Amino acid sequence: MDLPANSADAEIRRASADGVAALDRAIAILDAFTAADRSLSLAEIAARTGLYKSTILRLANSLLRGQLLERLDDGRYRVGPAAFRLGALYQRSVVAVDILLPIMRELSERSWESVAFYVRSGDVRTCLYRVESKHPIRYTIREGDVLPLLAGSGGRVLAAFSGQQGEPYETIRKTCNCLAVGDRDPETAGVSAPVFGPGHVLLGALTLAGPSTRVDAAFLQRMKRPLLEAAARATRAFGEDASMLEQASLAADALP
Repeated sequence: MDLPANSADAEIRRASADGVAALDRAIAILDAFTAADRSLSLAEIAARTGLYKSTILRLANSLLRGQLLERLDDGRYRVGPAAFRLGALYQRSVVAVDILLPIMRELSERSWESVAFYVRSGDVRTCLYRVESKHPIRYTIREGDVLPLLAGSGGRVLAAFSGQQGEPYETIRKTCNCLAVGDRDPETAGVSAPVFGPGHVLLGALTLAGPSTRVDAAFLQRMKRPLLEAAARATRAFGEDASMLEQASLAADALP
């Protein structure tokens, strides 16, 4: 017997809701894995997701069939090869400028200062992208300009996350940012944070900077959290875990 139209619609909505809920739970299972995990037990997945073990086992069967999960001989689970294929497809589809420029523009709008993205080139750094300050007086760095590596907040961040030893690099690695006033140029000041790609590869440094007459240490201190949040968004968009940057952003207000 055919269902009344309103009953059929309700049935479709319930089936759709159930499907979305199942997908959300499957995503939660995959999200339980971090870069530090080679494998997880059923109990560990349950603890991290808050899902019942019976629910995890049911959804894991679908993930196993799709090769998004693998079950090891000891009963533990690890991320399957299909996740690698999806990651590779994502990497090939990503254009850096499409990720970085919207984030940089938003940070510049919020601060009214210039925002740049630097990459390391041997013993120097190059300005790859730049969004200009809205102020008529601003420090002038152009895309393509080459600057020292071991001077300025952007260079020091690149050096720190490339393995430079000693201070201030140890502190930069702990706090995920560097604030510098008059370091490279006595008339400029800036604050920088790293951006990472898959495998925690350092892609570059995101820098907010301006003339030190306007951009002082107190202003840069206030901008640390927005900068770190921007670096975290970029890192996530490139496909890498941004938890280190997210934690640093929460701690930034309390740091000197």
